[in-house]
Amino acid sequence: MELSGGEIIVQFLRDEGVEYVFGYPGGAVLHIYDAIYKVPELNHILVRHEQAAIHAADGYARSTGRPGVALVTSGPGATNAVTGIATAFMDSIPMVVITGQVPTSVIGSDAFQEVDSVGITRPCVKHNFLVKDVRDLAETLKKAFYIATTGRPGPVVVDVPKDVTDPNVKVPYKHPKRVSMRSYNPVVKGHTGQIRKAVDLILSARRPMIYTGGGVVLADAAKALIDFAHLLGYPVTSTLMGLGAFPSNDRQFLGMLGMHGTYEANMAMHGCDTLIAIGARFDDRVTGDLQKFCPDARIVHIDIDPSSISKNVRVDVPIVGSVENVLKDLGKLIRDSERKPSQNALTSWWKQIDAWRSKQCMAYDRDSALIKPQRVLETLREVAGEALFVTSDVGQHQMWAAQYLAFNKPRRWINSGGLGTMGFGLPAAMGVQFAHPDAQVACVTGEGSIQMNIQELSTCRQYGLPIKIINLNNRYLGMVRQWQEFFYEGRYSMSYMEALPDFVALVEAYGHVGMRIEQPGDIEGALREAFKLKDRLVFLDFITDQTENVYPMIAAGKGHNEMQLAPERELA
Repeated sequence: MELSGGEIIVQFLRDEGVEYVFGYPGGAVLHIYDAIYKVPELNHILVRHEQAAIHAADGYARSTGRPGVALVTSGPGATNAVTGIATAFMDSIPMVVITGQVPTSVIGSDAFQEVDSVGITRPCVKHNFLVKDVRDLAETLKKAFYIATTGRPGPVVVDVPKDVTDPNVKVPYKHPKRVSMRSYNPVVKGHTGQIRKAVDLILSARRPMIYTGGGVVLADAAKALIDFAHLLGYPVTSTLMGLGAFPSNDRQFLGMLGMHGTYEANMAMHGCDTLIAIGARFDDRVTGDLQKFCPDARIVHIDIDPSSISKNVRVDVPIVGSVENVLKDLGKLIRDSERKPSQNALTSWWKQIDAWRSKQCMAYDRDSALIKPQRVLETLREVAGEALFVTSDVGQHQMWAAQYLAFNKPRRWINSGGLGTMGFGLPAAMGVQFAHPDAQVACVTGEGSIQMNIQELSTCRQYGLPIKIINLNNRYLGMVRQWQEFFYEGRYSMSYMEALPDFVALVEAYGHVGMRIEQPGDIEGALREAFKLKDRLVFLDFITDQTENVYPMIAAGKGHNEMQLAPERELA
């Protein structure tokens, strides 16, 4: 079978089992789009902005575990995609992004819509390629998918000059069944000696803590984590990215940790003597002041990426390998060991944790005459149930969603953690909805974030995506305002949104359903009405209390034991 470069790309994606390609056409990729036109079986989703294409592919990948695929043109198409690529890179999301490029003969001449896509994206991809020969195209794409999906996942960019896709140049095509890369061989099995050292440390613990991250979700290791935690009976906490890997309704779960984590999770982290870190990278939002982080703990760290181990926090027992494999190996050795954790010590530790839990750090004013965002999210959970997929944008609403939605399954919580990208929520929800057409998908957002990619309401209209948008509208850039209140003496510089649109009228202009909710008593009724409209996108504009802040909070430079609680919850 002889195909042109454009046809090879389309045929390869079909052979690779790709369901959807999210993209936006332009001059450098028109040969590829012409090939797509001839193969209607390849589902191409036309977005309204390249950033949204990447976020949609990202949402698809996070909710399925399969690689997302996006296609953009050269120049501004590629640069518009960079924010989405960096978002995926920070959160280790498997993705292949095909970027068009000017013809090879004019690369470097400042040709129309030319940018150095490989150079621009190098800091925010797992790897990237520039394909200069059509005969290398299929093998390069195979390498891209392999790199994106193995080891620590991440986005891979394949930059394809226009002449490489010339329909008049055809070469033999055969789908590569496997790929061999001498320089890239991720370790998946943990070192036996290190695993034995870890078991010895784990069984010696008197105040243990299991700290889990997004790596557990990415590795589809939720069951292995649950079995491991139940075997030991140790308390579990999670990063923002790891929520759902361990059920939030399990008694052993202490909630999220870190800057806006629960009192009990943070205090237990500070007080533990043995920390078992699983698929987590010790980022600054989790650790707080590194000098005060887990001062009495010896640390076991399990991660597939050796560069993550001892990068921020020096650990005592590093184990490089797949989270699932290592947890299973640890569990087997623990079951076979004659030693068992000290039950007396564990009982005492749980007693202390329960005392911290009794502070009820997530309490808020339920009798307020204004809509409290926490109440909206608690009601959303009650109305939609735990089958709901939730995407979020970035800010206060993101933290409240993480705190109050209580995820019990992995891959249901889709948010930009590492990069903190506003405008992520709606296009990510599109990707989730395409991946799960019969599922309920909600986007939790704010009036600042939603406007960054609001044009994707047009995409939702074109494809009939019945997403429910929960807009927690406090007429401020909420997290900016909160920091300005706490640390800048209330100087609210550029954080107030003074010219907001009528969101109901705006979404109706796009052909969707809009609702404005201003009274607490109307929250449940509005949500139930919205979710009854199973085939319509509904935008719920909740007018919330402008003064509400996210608590608990650990300020910069503080330790886990120096949390700031809501004023009425401050400890004596």
